[in-house]
Amino acid sequence: MAMDDLDVEQLATRAAAGDAGARDALLALIAPQVMRQCQRILPCREDAEEACQDTLLQVALKVSTFDGRARFSTWLYAVTANCARQTYRTLKRRASEQATPQLPVDAADPRTTSVIAGSRLDLLDALEQLEAHRAELVAPLVLRDLCQLSYEEIAGHLNIPSGTLKSRIHDARRHVRATLDGG
Repeated sequence: MAMDDLDVEQLATRAAAGDAGARDALLALIAPQVMRQCQRILPCREDAEEACQDTLLQVALKVSTFDGRARFSTWLYAVTANCARQTYRTLKRRASEQATPQLPVDAADPRTTSVIAGSRLDLLDALEQLEAHRAELVAPLVLRDLCQLSYEEIAGHLNIPSGTLKSRIHDARRHVRATLDGG
């Protein structure tokens, strides 16, 4: 890992206790990791930068809610994934509000959209559909498949048994697969 886990955990604990200096140092230390994580979720760099800024703001505002049940990095992955998904929803809403008949919202320009970027957007749309029907399945799937956290880390963060977690991930994958297959 690019940053020293011990330093991050210590800074997070101090920041959660109200130490402004620790909070500022923590934000500086995690910013590159947050940006990389946002880029894994959002295909456009500018969108990832916006999500990164939103994530850092949320961390600054809500670090006091970090209770140490799970590692700070796990908490951070959840905040980052949520902010990236929220950024996508906001950008999608803005695009639909600005859509013109000549430029439909769902028409991706094949000259500027890579297969990977299009796949990520399809996945984000599938996650939105899943959230509308089975919201409890989204966080386990995002933390496992997008953030690549271990089952133990996710179960600890979500405070659910490992078996329940694995079942939710399985169900989420099945629903997302069906959505991506057009079913």
